Amino acid sequence: CGSSGTVSMKGTGKLNWRVDWPARWPLFGTTVEPFGKDHATAGGSYDTGKRIAREIYNYEPPYPIVYEWIMLKGKGAMHSSTGLAISINDMLEIVPPEVLRYLIIRQKPEKHIEFDPGLSFLNLIDEYDQVEGDKRAYQLSRTQGTKPSKIPFRHMVTAVQIADDRGFDYLLTVLKRTDYDTSDVEAIRQRANNARNWLAKYAPLFVKFKVQETIPPQVKSFTKEQKLALAILADELEHGMSGQEIHDNLYKIAEETGLDGKQVFETVYLALLGLKSGPRAGHFLASLEKDFIVKRFKEASL
Repeated sequence: CGSSGTVSMKGTGKLNWRVDWPARWPLFGTTVEPFGKDHATAGGSYDTGKRIAREIYNYEPPYPIVYEWIMLKGKGAMHSSTGLAISINDMLEIVPPEVLRYLIIRQKPEKHIEFDPGLSFLNLIDEYDQVEGDKRAYQLSRTQGTKPSKIPFRHMVTAVQIADDRGFDYLLTVLKRTDYDTSDVEAIRQRANNARNWLAKYAPLFVKFKVQETIPPQVKSFTKEQKLALAILADELEHGMSGQEIHDNLYKIAEETGLDGKQVFETVYLALLGLKSGPRAGHFLASLEKDFIVKRFKEASL
């Protein structure tokens, strides 16, 4: 173009983007370059970069891998210029880095990635931990020293709400009640922080709960059948039961009392949370202190 000029080398100069990008290729020895589809349009940044690389820097441009947008579910393509974006740092507050890598690697570049920080987010983490998805993507997402958690993220979301503000040691106690291995303390601490951040920023309202310290007022309206169900459950819990045993037993109690299963579950949640729904009942009850729930159910059955 015939233009010329002088630029200070004291940190105040920067090449134009279309020149800066190809200038980095020979500097870093780049042979493969992934980039968003907006740079791949005819006459776009990559087309310009190819000519600059060959004609000015005497460097063969890297092989292009064009990828689709990352979509924020229900809102559209994430893009910083529109303000519709979740930064990597924000993502890492709620998702472990290996799971974030898995989210990206498992999808083919020509297909968009849908990032849903809501309820589907729990499925993503549990899919990774249980190695149920793309095996090759799982392999590539791992780094040395990382391994899937044996504690389902859904259960961690429940456990941190049970522990509430009683400290990390109490959280470990909650997890031990359902026989989870708590030896990898730092991994548990990281997942617990992820769960708390997710609850604070993205979790649907119906996922959140607080175990009530006193009997909720809704208990006053319980029928005699609901009170009987709680009395039976309290007696059986005193002998100690696993989460699955509690879950199965709730249906047996429903048959004994003439209630349907849904009514028994609602009764349990109302007595503990003051809500008609809550986390998976069996593991939830097994995670609570036995003496506490036995006492609560007996009081609520009077």
